[in-house]
Amino acid sequence: MTQYESPWWQVMSTHNHNLTPVLAAIFVLIGAAVLWYRSTLSSSLPPGPRHLPILGYLPFLDPNLHTHFTNMARSYGPIFKIWLGSKLYVVINTQELAKVVVRDQDETFANRSPTIAALAMSYGGQGIGWSNNNSSLRNLRKILVHQVLSNKNLEESGSIRRDEVRKMIRNVYSKMGAKIDINEISFSMISNILTTMAWGKDNHFGVELQIVISKIVEMIGRPNLSDFFPFLKWFDLQGVERETKMHSKNLDRLLSNIINDRIKSNSESLDVAARHEGKRDLLQFLLELKDQKDTTSLDIDKIKALLTDTMIAGTETTTSLTQWAMAEIMHNRNIMKRVQEELADIVGTSNIVEESHLPKLKYLDATIKETLRLHPGVPLLIPRSPSQTCTVGEYTIPKGSTVFVNVWAIHRDPRNWDNPLEFNPERFLTREGMDKYDFKGNNLKFLPFGSGRRACPGVPLATKVQTYILASLLHSFEWSLPEGEEHDFSDVFSIALKKRKPLVAVPSQRLSDVSLYM
Repeated sequence: MTQYESPWWQVMSTHNHNLTPVLAAIFVLIGAAVLWYRSTLSSSLPPGPRHLPILGYLPFLDPNLHTHFTNMARSYGPIFKIWLGSKLYVVINTQELAKVVVRDQDETFANRSPTIAALAMSYGGQGIGWSNNNSSLRNLRKILVHQVLSNKNLEESGSIRRDEVRKMIRNVYSKMGAKIDINEISFSMISNILTTMAWGKDNHFGVELQIVISKIVEMIGRPNLSDFFPFLKWFDLQGVERETKMHSKNLDRLLSNIINDRIKSNSESLDVAARHEGKRDLLQFLLELKDQKDTTSLDIDKIKALLTDTMIAGTETTTSLTQWAMAEIMHNRNIMKRVQEELADIVGTSNIVEESHLPKLKYLDATIKETLRLHPGVPLLIPRSPSQTCTVGEYTIPKGSTVFVNVWAIHRDPRNWDNPLEFNPERFLTREGMDKYDFKGNNLKFLPFGSGRRACPGVPLATKVQTYILASLLHSFEWSLPEGEEHDFSDVFSIALKKRKPLVAVPSQRLSDVSLYM
């Protein structure tokens, strides 16, 4: 697909031509309904581009939505609307208007607008990522934030992360001088960390699980006519729902085996405190909560949905960020030198990186923040949907419409950042920068993980793992591109912002003591 082809034209060029008469008939029937619906809406909607009567703006939509929307904002202003099929989308492009959505009217905008594929993989929207704002969501977030990701639990699971990082370093060392896919090694390591934290090492589904998750992520990012024309959902013309359900069924089978094995193991152990050496992983904790009928509404499907969310969100965003950070650091040799000098000062050249070193790595922290500023993992965040008709920037936002917060545009807004297209970690090292910007979205100029009640709850683990990976790779090895290759910073819009060309790099030994690689 060329950069000028929209998902619409991609779909129309690949669908079964036997369905053309069916499509034509359906569009005729729904066309009048769509036109009537649009005519009933107030004229106080945000401005937006001209669109076709039934298709809306769909034929003109560039697949890289983050850059396309940012360019459109220059023509239509900080808030604009587009009709895609029969559905209304509103795009927020400035921190001032983002504040209205994620702070001032956070509760109104706390619902999601899930795609058909997202619903299919999340047990009907029962996890944290795609659930509407309800008591079940608040309960799951409370469990994840205050129990699973508490400082105490993160500290207790430190050995898991250390083991996997050391395994990754040994793996890279065994391939020194050869080409290494950064995406591949980071995805494998992160998924091992998450699965071990979630249900322990006593599972045999690692590789199969990674394959299934990759397939589901691919389906979520695939454009689907049924999302733009809900009337078409029953036909599933492109097979997106059918294929997503197939992969989700495979994932459900794996999770069922893991859960059933744990339930069986628990039933055979009379001493609860002795299970797993007194440590409760995420699955154990959730199963114990499920049995407390008076305090929680957890069931097996909600447990599976939470485990699925944890795996998909954790692997995709962290893996993507690792690639972007390594690419930027390798491209800016002075920055790489500065990062490695800091590592030599804090860690030492006769030692390995430990998690206790991470809070002291200020320059690496600034480099990660700058990477997330230029390459936010989810550049439009997960879309929101107002629970009632409301007003943003003097414009009417109808109940049930889909609202994107364009973090990509906010992070590159020259009103917020000097030389916004320049990769410059120094901007986060000033006294003002260190005080103002964190990963929690407290300053709306910088909100890579969102802000408000729908902000990503996994930030403490994600930032810890991300820093640990990069610190270890850059402390242990020198990195360069394969001979004759140049850096490519083009991207592809999906559930997470991906490099169009995966980063392949060649490592060489940096530490003199070979035992540090064992």
